[in-house]
Amino acid sequence: MTLTLPIFMDYHSTTPVDPRVLEAMLPYFTTAFGNAASRNHSFGWHAEEASELGREQVGALVGASAKEMVWTSGATEAINLALKGAAEFYKEKGNHLITGQTEHKATLDTCKRLEKMGCTVTYLPVDKEGIIHPEQVREAMTDKTILVALMLANNEIGTIHPVKEIGAVVKAKGALFFVDAVQGAGKIPFDVQDCGVDIAAVSAHKMYGPKGIGALYVRRKPRVRLVGQIDGGGHERGMRSGTLNVPGIVGFGKAAELCRNEMVAEAKRIGDLRDKLESKLFAALPEIYINGSRDHRLPGNSNISFAYVEGEGLMMAMKDVAVSSGSACTSASLEPSYVLRALGIGEELAHTSIRFGLGRFNTDEEVDYVAQHVIDSVNRLRELSPLWEMAQEGIDLKSIQWAQGAH
Repeated sequence: MTLTLPIFMDYHSTTPVDPRVLEAMLPYFTTAFGNAASRNHSFGWHAEEASELGREQVGALVGASAKEMVWTSGATEAINLALKGAAEFYKEKGNHLITGQTEHKATLDTCKRLEKMGCTVTYLPVDKEGIIHPEQVREAMTDKTILVALMLANNEIGTIHPVKEIGAVVKAKGALFFVDAVQGAGKIPFDVQDCGVDIAAVSAHKMYGPKGIGALYVRRKPRVRLVGQIDGGGHERGMRSGTLNVPGIVGFGKAAELCRNEMVAEAKRIGDLRDKLESKLFAALPEIYINGSRDHRLPGNSNISFAYVEGEGLMMAMKDVAVSSGSACTSASLEPSYVLRALGIGEELAHTSIRFGLGRFNTDEEVDYVAQHVIDSVNRLRELSPLWEMAQEGIDLKSIQWAQGAH
């Protein structure tokens, strides 16, 4: 098989649209172009039918009914609607929210905004694997806690939280449980009923669907109420006004259906590819470390620190391979990943990390190529590093760095 370059191994940032998804979408750009809110002719009826089918398909992926799914422009909007909408509606009950230090910026920045609006937010620390434990949530909850917001799986290190156990704690205390399921849904099993989830955000472009379409699960029994954040027209039961993106919805529905049907086999194949990549790298390179949990992570995630090699420099050396030095939403920053720092990883090592995200269209041949490319690049960059040379000679670099810091 001939390799096609460049190779994409950044599936946590986005995914290519599956050809089967594109095929389902195409008619809704041309012949079936109606507005789903047009109730007086067949074009509108057809668009509405397509939108409702998409609702069923996306809902089925997460164990929800079609009527519990609210369409949004993506996960960031869904998260804003969930957190701001809940804080506004339940403000008479309390003003305390709980989230984690390693959440996506869409959650953290929304929480910062809510703090400016008078809410109190507790940011829970994670353990060295990036996990938040149910007992932490229980201890942080007060009689003013209205919402706990945690992710299913982390976008940088792939760590999976014990959301079912956390959901039970939140329910026992009578608060709402919001889950950012964006990275995990479609890759690992996730059922909102089983996990006691009240609100959950999902996004099409993380599961081989189109960009620009997301959804928010909002529980109906017992009913969860949110104050809409976009006014005008009262679409989506008043929670999100705006003309529906019918082609996007059709694509999201098809993508969700494919994930639901193929998830188990796909997770096994992608997990095997990830393990093959790691085994090759660890066999050839000393001083490399997996960040996060080895046992509780997404099948395609591998976040590795390559000591004595700048992550940005390594990415530049591998122009034929698309990887990331962290979240796609924060990789423009020169600061080390706040997720890695929350794990207790030092700034120097955090700067050396690369996130490999493997997905549906990666192959064995690509893994072989990338592994060798990484090995060659790391060895070449280390040869140019005086720090690596000193480390090889047995010089204690930590004491030197400490002494420099003391001055």
